[in-house]
Amino acid sequence: MLDIRLIRSDPELVRQSIERRGGDSAPLDGLLKADERRRALLRDVEALRAERNQVSEEIAKIKRGGGDAADMIAEMRKVGDRIKELEADLREVEAEQDRLALEIPNLVSEDTPEGTTEEENVVVREWGEPREFDFEPRPHWEIAVNLDIVDFERATNIAGANFEVFKGDGARLRRALIGFMVDVHTQEHGYTEVAPPIIARRDSLVASGHLPKFEDDQFHVRENDMFLIPTAEASLVNIHRDEVLDAQTLPVSYVAYTPCFRFEKFSGGKESRALIRQYQFDKVEMFKFVLPETSMDELESLVRNAEAVYQRLGIPYKLALLCAGEMGIQAVKAYDPMAWFPGMGSWLELSSCSNCLDYQARRANIRFRRERGARPEFVHTLNGSGLAVGRTFAAVLENYQQEDGSVVVPEVLVPYMGGTRVIGRN
Repeated sequence: MLDIRLIRSDPELVRQSIERRGGDSAPLDGLLKADERRRALLRDVEALRAERNQVSEEIAKIKRGGGDAADMIAEMRKVGDRIKELEADLREVEAEQDRLALEIPNLVSEDTPEGTTEEENVVVREWGEPREFDFEPRPHWEIAVNLDIVDFERATNIAGANFEVFKGDGARLRRALIGFMVDVHTQEHGYTEVAPPIIARRDSLVASGHLPKFEDDQFHVRENDMFLIPTAEASLVNIHRDEVLDAQTLPVSYVAYTPCFRFEKFSGGKESRALIRQYQFDKVEMFKFVLPETSMDELESLVRNAEAVYQRLGIPYKLALLCAGEMGIQAVKAYDPMAWFPGMGSWLELSSCSNCLDYQARRANIRFRRERGARPEFVHTLNGSGLAVGRTFAAVLENYQQEDGSVVVPEVLVPYMGGTRVIGRN
């Protein structure tokens, strides 16, 4: 969340960021009114408490002198009752203020492009040349079904639509991608691998920014008010919750493979088919806790880490700087590396990399101290997919397909595939 002092001192800056995202500034107006009401109530409560303390001292003096303070005592009972009423009002307005504060998105960086649609994202660089085929390239779902390495129909029998069963070389390729990605980030990029819970409490998803706005997209375990995580970000941001870190330990970089769960409402079309949008999907997630003054440089480093996986796999991509309206509410600046899918004729992201500044850290109360005795400050957090496994699986199938329907295994994955170089139908 944003610092209430910033909102109070420069509401127009916050309003402009909301408008740049194409959002509604009504929660901001409500928050400002609630904040004003809270401060007024607090002044009244504190004034009455001061009055009660002063009169209580006078009552004590009167009693010590043998005098009668009954009228004053009765009056202070009324003051006490009034304080209780105001305190109840204060708790109510504080709850409303907290609720509205969670609806305010992060600020938008000055260099984020204007716009609210994908078409208004700005491509900042490209890598690789799309392969020229001497046959009509097929989409990944046709390749996968023909090779019998992904079964969508039997997954539907198990769980309904928007799931899949990986099988045979498909299951092995999935594991190969996960192992390769984690190894690249731990052995070459300096991340520490963690295996976090894939179910989290409500307050953990509030801290990550996935709640309350996106509650309808979550798989909710109602009995204990917990959620299957929509991304490892929801777990990783809470790994240092309520801690004060030593500045000398920053940056702290984690990478985690997890299954993820998201009950999205899919629109029709090829970009929602098969492995592109599923209710359950696999992802390797990068997450960083960093010093505020380094966070923008750390974002560029995070993006390069994601790009390295594309490059090692030989998948052409375009790096898009997202416009204001395309970013998540947590992000102040974000990039999407977009992979080429020749069978679909589309550029689709396998990763999204964001700098959240102190937005998540304030929700999770994660701070650092520069030196002994110094006042704690909030860390900055960054996250990025490194990469989404199902989509990368699909990109490999489409970019490495052969005319006979087989798929060449990218060279870097061959050791993870036990030496298998070509996936054909068994």
